Amino acid sequence: MTDRNALIQPDHGQSAIALHLVDKAGLADWMKTLNAGQRSALAAQKFEGGGYETAIVPDGDGWFAVAGIANTASLSSWCLAKLAEVLPGGTYRLAREEALGAKGPGVAQAMHGWVTGQYRFDRYRKDAKPNEPRVLLTKHVKAIGPALAEAGAVLTVRDLVNTPAEDMGPGALEAEARALAKAHHAMIHVHSGDALEHDYPMIHAVGRAASRHHAPRLIELEWGDPAHPRVAVVGKGVCFDSGGLDIKPSAGMALMKKDMGGAAHALALAGLIMAQGLKVRLHLLVPAVENAISGNAMRPGDILRTRQGLSVEVTNTDAEGRLVLGDALTRASEGKPALVIDFATLTGAARVALGPDLPAMFARTDETADALLRAGQARDDACWRLPLHEGYREYLKSDVADLQNSPANGFAGASVAALFLDRFVGEGIDWAHFDTFAWRPNPKPGRPKGGDALGLRAAWGLLLERFGA
Repeated sequence: MTDRNALIQPDHGQSAIALHLVDKAGLADWMKTLNAGQRSALAAQKFEGGGYETAIVPDGDGWFAVAGIANTASLSSWCLAKLAEVLPGGTYRLAREEALGAKGPGVAQAMHGWVTGQYRFDRYRKDAKPNEPRVLLTKHVKAIGPALAEAGAVLTVRDLVNTPAEDMGPGALEAEARALAKAHHAMIHVHSGDALEHDYPMIHAVGRAASRHHAPRLIELEWGDPAHPRVAVVGKGVCFDSGGLDIKPSAGMALMKKDMGGAAHALALAGLIMAQGLKVRLHLLVPAVENAISGNAMRPGDILRTRQGLSVEVTNTDAEGRLVLGDALTRASEGKPALVIDFATLTGAARVALGPDLPAMFARTDETADALLRAGQARDDACWRLPLHEGYREYLKSDVADLQNSPANGFAGASVAALFLDRFVGEGIDWAHFDTFAWRPNPKPGRPKGGDALGLRAAWGLLLERFGA
């Protein structure tokens, strides 16, 4: 397996193959620097400088590579991704590195795609010819550590989401959290099994039907100086979602190993916060369950107690994610945090509205929403704000309880689910919620088909802006 942290290294003049980045505006001038044979080689490969076009060009006894990108003055996270996927193993350096990305984040941003473009999920298979690593040399030495950390967090999400439910159940999520705690000298506490029933009744109700091997739990980790602002990061950890007694059809269950994608985002973000020494008091919470079916499964019509004290009528057992998050958000609010961010693969309605690439983002304040939008754009991790519309709160009314978990009218499903969560976040607390897909149905350079982080880098950018490392 490739050592991800070795894919970008300081440039001390080592032997390396040159990588040229060109855009259509500068292609003609760049071509004038080539000899006739090199221009012919580009023509034979039909290279015109378009985005994600690549070519190999002979150069004396060797060769160099060229990639077409949108704008050499403003590099994106993905401008090197295609090269990282298609080039043979070896060591490379960017030609004219100092001149690239002069009007944007520059080479540091491009490092992201170089690393993520080489991702392979190979836990369950052995390739006959494994890919040799492609190493990028750079003179931007100070950017290497942060770039590798951010890319590593994204790849952590991919690994966790791609792992099937039998190997990534509640216990496995706990093991991931314990490994994080050990690595960063954090405190960890886990409430599990029937011990949840009194203090976290909704988490218990959702997860109680699973086998003892996959018993429900609430995972809590704390790290950092208590004098620093408290930040709570919460992730939905439904490790498999059958739908419960409102069972999903088989097609709807096919990807439900990814229903813990929110937890994967939360764990990865917590790892970034600790590794980069953010000046916060971190409180990580992961309600980890399997929404299974057995004789003691929760039923439609059941009325659940909650940690907050509200009663919830279960109108659909397949709307379980908001239930486990409700108890976790209540617990997070008890610490009076300066900010709460939660991630959840919560609603199909968000995917209908925004498709697979854009996570729906909700925030109580315009300031936080705008900061997340800016951070997402800057890091090529765009999100889209949807409303916490007050007029839709009436959809959560129940005839027999304080609120219901899933209205039958089908309107504004993502907003209504977010409004449900809002009832469990303490009054006056700054809160942002990501309804993310955590999956790419189609590959793109640097972003293969499968589990992926969507919204993670936007949240990280906000935290850096607000709290600084």
